[in-house]
Amino acid sequence: MVHDHRSSSRLFMLCSALLAAWSAPATFASDSRSDARLDTVVIDTTRLSRALDDTPAAVSRVGREDIAEGRQQLQLAESLSRVPGLYFQNSDNFAQGQRISARGFGARAPFGIRGLRIRIDGIPETLPDGQSQVDALDLDSAAEITVLRGPSSVLYGNASGGVIDVTSRDGRGTASSAVLRGEYGENGYRKINAQLGGSEREFSHHVSLTDLDYDGYREQSAVQQQRMNARIGLDLTPSRRLGVVLTALNTDDAQDPGGLTRAQVRADRRQATANAVSLNAGQQVRQQRFGLLYDDASVAGGALSARTFFTRREFVQQLPFPGSSLVSYDRHFYGAGIDYTGYLNALGLPQRYIIGVEAERQEDDRLRRTVNPAGAITGIAGDEFQSATAAGLFLQTDTALSDSLTLTLGARADRVRLAIDDRLLANGDDSGSRTFNERSYSAGLLWRAHPEHQLFANVSNAFETPTFTEFANPDGSGGFNDTVTPQKTRSAEVGARGTLHPGLRYDVALFAIRVRDEITPYEDNGRTFYENAARTERNGLEVGLTHATTERVTLTAAWTWASYRFGRFEDRNGNDFSGNRLPGLPQHSVFLESAWRHEQGHFVVIDTRFASDVFTNNANDPGSDASAGSYAVANARIGRRWQPFGQTLDIHAGVNNIFNRDYFSNIRVNANNGQYFEPAPDRMLYTGLSISFQ
Repeated sequence: MVHDHRSSSRLFMLCSALLAAWSAPATFASDSRSDARLDTVVIDTTRLSRALDDTPAAVSRVGREDIAEGRQQLQLAESLSRVPGLYFQNSDNFAQGQRISARGFGARAPFGIRGLRIRIDGIPETLPDGQSQVDALDLDSAAEITVLRGPSSVLYGNASGGVIDVTSRDGRGTASSAVLRGEYGENGYRKINAQLGGSEREFSHHVSLTDLDYDGYREQSAVQQQRMNARIGLDLTPSRRLGVVLTALNTDDAQDPGGLTRAQVRADRRQATANAVSLNAGQQVRQQRFGLLYDDASVAGGALSARTFFTRREFVQQLPFPGSSLVSYDRHFYGAGIDYTGYLNALGLPQRYIIGVEAERQEDDRLRRTVNPAGAITGIAGDEFQSATAAGLFLQTDTALSDSLTLTLGARADRVRLAIDDRLLANGDDSGSRTFNERSYSAGLLWRAHPEHQLFANVSNAFETPTFTEFANPDGSGGFNDTVTPQKTRSAEVGARGTLHPGLRYDVALFAIRVRDEITPYEDNGRTFYENAARTERNGLEVGLTHATTERVTLTAAWTWASYRFGRFEDRNGNDFSGNRLPGLPQHSVFLESAWRHEQGHFVVIDTRFASDVFTNNANDPGSDASAGSYAVANARIGRRWQPFGQTLDIHAGVNNIFNRDYFSNIRVNANNGQYFEPAPDRMLYTGLSISFQ
């Protein structure tokens, strides 16, 4: 792919024009930022709704300003890189999906998300077997994102190594308005978003429509995608509310350029693998979701919450290698849940509790076909009906031991059943099922040592079953690979948070995690399979700082130190990897941001992300292909707002990778033939304009 220098020139001119307009007087007044003290944050992700400062766990919240202000809003990494403990890869390959890890959970995924619980507007994006896709997530309409950074099976069951909870805008408390936003940038980037929302008496709504067209940085990496996200609410009474969630995704084409060797990267960072081009590797997706939410805050002195949803997903993907690599499925995913929050006194101590039950089912009508190097279909490699059913019963309590000390206890029972109905029968009947009955427990203690400072500690256990993808047999047969078993986790965490003076907020967490039977990937003939890696040890320190330096300047810093190692691991070929670092994860990651925001609406934000070196395979062998070096990437955004004729006009521009650093956006762990590397884009400029009507 060749740079469009004319496009670059136009973007530079637009940026220059924006800077020239900077000194012009603004003609409107927006929300004042005169108080530099940071606001109190309330979260619901921990099931029991609490102020963040009253939560005995490491929790982070990202608000609308940090999600949207001058950002492209394409991937979660843009807004969540500020959260310590999280590590992001694959932001530029829309066919494979963004990879997210929290304290190492999720790092093994070759595509998409494993081991983390993703929720959007109270509805799970994580399937009963533990897989998650976030391609339908519309960040343009996101109001806030809450991240629970540690293992949380006691709250959400299977595959809850961490929780990312996204809440969309619903129109409540705002006047009716419409927003039209367009963005244009290098590498053929174009995005249009339209939103309509507001409230009138008991009714509220917010609808967002997005169209994305992006050629991508590398050859064979284009994407064309449309999304719709809608929330509709009706206040039945002052204490009862009914909500409807509607989402739709249409990915006409998301191409996959494949991983490169080090030599291929040096020859041409922007090339795709030969197989990716000849096979036109990529995916097409259609997804629709309907959700129904009901909340009643006046049930027997407590609050009742209920939800149900149905999702259909049609999917076709050509992987970037010949063989059994053309995958398609038609998926139905549905479920329901209900919980009740109440209050009581036990042993003279006030208690608040939540008890609930939820059930979900996944049904995949799946077909895998073989293709030759020219892309012609030569046969059927698999024809299966896969089903997964998960049901959980949970209880959590907060007990006030004193005015300054709160004890939190939690327990949960889960049953997960995975079944395969083999319809091919070419090599015999590979039908079968696996059932897992799991128990999860947690205990946490919060001490309000001072009105401005809190200390917390917690211990918990968690579990994670292999997904259907991870149960695949390396010998090519269908059914389950019986040698892969669920991984079990024990976690301990201590931390502190508070305000050192009205403008400086700190968040520190120290954790130790022990995982038994960790599920790890390896590649064979271009396809990823899995095995259990005995025991792994994860220790780490997370630090987050936010300083409201002045009324207009905010400084943000996040640092993660992580030691993730195999405690004892001998692979299927007798290789001893005990003591080695887990591949694909850095020991250090840092986020720094300086933001200047004027009360009249203009802003300048500069951020830097740093990650230390990562190993590409379990062996940690020395050599040029065994690791990817450390990198630091700087980005900047600038914007201005006017209010002509009673409407609001916003213009912004941004530059990613300011200093044009060469680094890798993704490492394909343990890949065949040294094809570990997916190069990240070089410097990219974009600009945008939005108009708001009221």
